[in-house]
Amino acid sequence: MSRIGKKPISVPSGVKFEQKGGQVKISGPLGNIEIACRPQIEVKLDSATGNIVVDNKNPQIREDKQLHGTMRAILANMVEGVSKGFEKKLEIFGTGYTVKEQGGKLVLQVGYANPIDIEIPKGVKVKIDVAATRGDDTPAKFTLTSVDKCVLGRFAADVRKVRPPEPYKGKGIRFSGEVVKRKVGKTFTSGTA
Repeated sequence: MSRIGKKPISVPSGVKFEQKGGQVKISGPLGNIEIACRPQIEVKLDSATGNIVVDNKNPQIREDKQLHGTMRAILANMVEGVSKGFEKKLEIFGTGYTVKEQGGKLVLQVGYANPIDIEIPKGVKVKIDVAATRGDDTPAKFTLTSVDKCVLGRFAADVRKVRPPEPYKGKGIRFSGEVVKRKVGKTFTSGTA
């Protein structure tokens, strides 16, 4: 039995749980998310406590045990997403690097010959705090928010992949608070012996 899967998910006020067959829909003040549940895992609303309970029909099968905890974690993230939301903060280091939102796309100018356009997925909102870097010390900053943790994480990883931070000067796109291991550059000595 999965330790995570056994925990009930508390449903805050304002969040609504609906189930039709294998489809589960969770609605809240920030939006709604729908997911198809696997037939091996049973999801139901406990009427006595008002919590969502995830049950494994075949606890002796290994794949079902794995799905039990995974389904419970996904549903807990859905409940948290529609009630509080998720956010990822990113920073761009490098002289002359900029970020802007234009026509449903995130436009990044990060040292390449042409700007990089990335389509913003449905349900993800971009808030630009600082649009351009100022020297090597003040980064451009922007925040991504969404109710769906999976979509948000995938998009943030795709944005970071455009220009990952390099180890010598630390230039590139990184998550806020991310520590970049720095390397010492080559040193040249004079040619006299």
